[in-house]
Amino acid sequence: MLVLAAASASLAAQTVPAFVGDALPVPLAADGDAERGRALLAARDPANCILCHAAPGVRFAGDLAPTLAGIGARLGPAQLRARLVDNARINPATIMPSYHRVEGFTRVAATYRERPILSAQQVEDLVAYLSSLK
Repeated sequence: MLVLAAASASLAAQTVPAFVGDALPVPLAADGDAERGRALLAARDPANCILCHAAPGVRFAGDLAPTLAGIGARLGPAQLRARLVDNARINPATIMPSYHRVEGFTRVAATYRERPILSAQQVEDLVAYLSSLK
């Protein structure tokens, strides 16, 4: 069963569409749900966005990274998707995790080996929510 899970995670990572500049124009999954995205953003696990980002309506958020207020007016869905999937491709000095990339890492917790932190659907849910923050 573990081998099957690792194989499916690797397959999922291989199906990520190509970056176009600083964007991933092709969605990873079905249309995202903004409400699920908001809940995911506010949760401490698995995304933990609020550890570093302040967000509208979320108390006790971090300030290490830019606020997410108005992010939907500053970046389009394809740019948001790219940053969630692998922000290090856009900003190599980032401290933000690559939420949907699995290859190229050397020190990975056993829980996340061979699998992304966020599923394709979770990425799309976050994109839907972040896009709504105008």
